[in-house]
Amino acid sequence: MKLMKNSEAEHVDFFALRGLIKTNPKFVPSNLDMVYERNGKFLIGEWKRENEKLSLGQELLLKALARMSNIDVLIICGDTDDGMVVNKFNWLTKGGELGEGGASVDELKHHISSWYKWADTGELA
Repeated sequence: MKLMKNSEAEHVDFFALRGLIKTNPKFVPSNLDMVYERNGKFLIGEWKRENEKLSLGQELLLKALARMSNIDVLIICGDTDDGMVVNKFNWLTKGGELGEGGASVDELKHHISSWYKWADTGELA
């Protein structure tokens, strides 16, 4: 397995926070895998391995974020175990539906570059 750039980075286990809110015992934080910011606009990406599902909580969070005017959300199927692999990616529409994305690292890079141009200049690439 290839190590991350920061070999000291570890995943955070939020299980100890489960049950904190007595009226909603399943309420726990969610981590985000990828966040870009440019001029107050955000591009968020959630990576899932092939056949891995979003939890209901993650799905609700990402759909809520996607509804915001300054946030775009991508759902990326792939991994970075031995270099970056992108099997497919989709963006979440403001209505919470999956929009067409792409199916390669190059297409993801193009999408991110296009998003950056829009966030930086307001122009669509």
